[in-house]
Amino acid sequence: MARTAAALHILVKHEEKAKELLTQLEKGANFQTLAKKHSTCPSGKKGGSLGEFGKGDMVPAFDKAVFTGAILKPIGPVKTKFGFHIIKVLYRT
Repeated sequence: MARTAAALHILVKHEEKAKELLTQLEKGANFQTLAKKHSTCPSGKKGGSLGEFGKGDMVPAFDKAVFTGAILKPIGPVKTKFGFHIIKVLYRT
């Protein structure tokens, strides 16, 4: 079972916006470009990069999505107390 992961994410306030971004990603939009333009998280400036983190380091819903979702495919929207996330898991170890 994976203990660490690396991921990108886009954080927005509204589910509708998250769904719109997910649709754009599914049509081939660049994840990092959308993160820089739309994410309300400070990581947006880095293309949404959260770097590598351990299982349990993130809030539960986000953690579950990262450690059970598909790798290299957009996941979401995932609702947390911060808003709605679109997540792209880069790898798990």
